[in-house]
Amino acid sequence: MTIQLSARNQLKAKVVSIKLGNVMAEVVVALPDGQQIVSAITRTSAEGLGLKAGDDIVAIIKSTEVMIGKDV
Repeated sequence: MTIQLSARNQLKAKVVSIKLGNVMAEVVVALPDGQQIVSAITRTSAEGLGLKAGDDIVAIIKSTEVMIGKDV
């Protein structure tokens, strides 16, 4: 099954680790350049996707606001 999404910020990544809690799961993924992103998803979603360390995934970022900072 192929799904096309409206979210433009789709980043190919690899799962580094998953920490399962009672309700939520913390998923750490690494981008090809080594930067890491941490995502909090439901435990049900993590288990339903069968996520495990080493899996190739797509991190999809959908946000109404992006903040930018700069040292001055």
